[in-house]
Amino acid sequence: MVRRPFVPAHRQRSAAPRNPVEDRILAAAVRLFAERGFDGASVQEVVDAAQVTKGALYHYFDSKVDLLFEIYHALITRQLADFDRIVAAGLPPAETVREVVEALVRSTATHIDEAKVFTRDKHRLDDQRMHAVRAERRRYHVAFREIIQDGQDAGVFSAEASAETVTFIVFGMVNEMPLWYRANGPKPAAELAAEAAAFILAALTPRPAGG
Repeated sequence: MVRRPFVPAHRQRSAAPRNPVEDRILAAAVRLFAERGFDGASVQEVVDAAQVTKGALYHYFDSKVDLLFEIYHALITRQLADFDRIVAAGLPPAETVREVVEALVRSTATHIDEAKVFTRDKHRLDDQRMHAVRAERRRYHVAFREIIQDGQDAGVFSAEASAETVTFIVFGMVNEMPLWYRANGPKPAAELAAEAAAFILAALTPRPAGG
């Protein structure tokens, strides 16, 4: 099956790289929102932490809610780019799944504060931004489900669980990471990613006949 590259729904800023001022503002917002929550951190505190003016912040971001959206959008854009790169390599289904799961877990772990902020405060997004979020997540889920379905149709993967159920399990685990993963914990992101991918592939391995 030929898959077209992802085109995230929200592309206002994605056409050009962010500049250092935007990066400082976003980094400050991530840190403060992760520490204090969206409601607990004011725009003035973000401005002070980023060492910019309010005018600079509002030049790049429409509002505090826009900052919250961009925190998630930056994360999902990286993850979609990883997915496109992996799929474009044309690997066998099992290797594709391994690469995708490892990249997704590793990216979420590496940017756990961004994931934490979004998981906890996404309800503050307005309808338009939430629609964009759901569209991007749905595109990722549908494309991953198709990879699993293709592998099941080819007999490479077990069909004991439907492709949709496998997809829910993988993304459910990733979505729960902000609740339990700690960047300073005993397991590095790369090790966790490799173990998670191995577990998923073991579950997808067909059982021998009569086994």
